[in-house]
Amino acid sequence: MENQTNLELNAQAEDALRVSAKWSMFLAIMGFIGIALMIIAAIFMSFAMSMIPDDPYAGQGNPYGGANPFLAMKGFISVIYFILAAIYFVPVYYLFKYASGMKEALSMRSSDRVSDALVFLKSHHKFLGIMMIVLISLYILIIIGMVIYFASMAASGGM
Repeated sequence: MENQTNLELNAQAEDALRVSAKWSMFLAIMGFIGIALMIIAAIFMSFAMSMIPDDPYAGQGNPYGGANPFLAMKGFISVIYFILAAIYFVPVYYLFKYASGMKEALSMRSSDRVSDALVFLKSHHKFLGIMMIVLISLYILIIIGMVIYFASMAASGGM
């Protein structure tokens, strides 16, 4: 077995972890409240979109010159809210586990518990980093797609 050394925390480090755990708990609670509001919004949007008639201008001729754009999105908007709530749950859960684990670790003065709590913080940061890479990639693809679309519209004289 390798030579292991114990890491001991001074009072300033313990205080910093304690304060970090308190703020992380606050942010996690706010995150869970936000997730609950997103789910309520998804349910509300589901009911609101179901109130839109399927073909409001049947037999009358559409004064807007085409199909109602909301008809295509009727069920889609609430699904997006549910998906976003599910994605948002993961980092909030990790943050909550870090905060509760760190609070317990500091009260028990257990280095193993500190280690377990820090693993949740690492997972929280890793998840957010991966999500940031995914979002930046999506933004780049959207910008490239828009440039190609507008260039093809301009070339064909569609603008």
